[in-house]
Amino acid sequence: MTDKWLIALDIDGTLIYENGGHSEHVFETVRQVAARGHEVMIATGRGWSITNQIIEQIGIIPEYVICANGAVTMARDGAETLDGYRQWHAETFFAESAINQMAVEFADAYFMVEDLDGKRYFTKAWDFAGEGTEVSIEELKRIPATRVVLFDPGTEHNEFLERVNALGLHSVSYFIGYANWVDIAPEGVSKGDALKRVIDQLQIPSGRVFSAGDGRNDIEMFEVAGNGGVAVAMGQAPEELLAVATEVTAHVDEDGLALALQRFLD
Repeated sequence: MTDKWLIALDIDGTLIYENGGHSEHVFETVRQVAARGHEVMIATGRGWSITNQIIEQIGIIPEYVICANGAVTMARDGAETLDGYRQWHAETFFAESAINQMAVEFADAYFMVEDLDGKRYFTKAWDFAGEGTEVSIEELKRIPATRVVLFDPGTEHNEFLERVNALGLHSVSYFIGYANWVDIAPEGVSKGDALKRVIDQLQIPSGRVFSAGDGRNDIEMFEVAGNGGVAVAMGQAPEELLAVATEVTAHVDEDGLALALQRFLD
């Protein structure tokens, strides 16, 4: 290999299926790309406590890992194990104002906050929330958060999009997912901002940055990677992401990521 690429990969809907399963062919392709000397990293909305489990499943040890939609970036501190990571960059916020707005509009929704250590607190449990501590919504507002999640399964998706956008949330960044959830991060925080920091740290030319994703929270990352590099949207990606992608690959269920990464193995 003559040129090292920085390869930033989303998890849900890109590396793994929406039901949490995965294709071993995709994982093996990622391992092979990393073995060729490319810097393969993860850029996800998930917190570190769950992201590190996915990394272990894949079998890679990235230099950097972007978590919580860019609010937390982990760096490998020399060791070749998952114990060798430290928080390299982190931002938290108090989401009281945003939670108040959303609680009025979505009175029956589920709320969750993830703190700097990746611990989860929620107003009521649901499958996506995983392990955590149930607290009142007033307690939730007082937790320094890296991300806040609102999940409302009872609303039709297009209506959900319209109602969230109509709230006009201020002083936060927010990203709407497929299954009627919205991720809220500190203002100005995104995967794209985090990716810029990693690019600068590793001194990777803009023409050798590759990203792959499938969600609206990947838009800023695509804008960074697509500025001279490659931004690959999965086949099921929404129109907003397709609009900033440089390429489109197959659906996650059809091993679209493996197809897109094949260029690094040919």
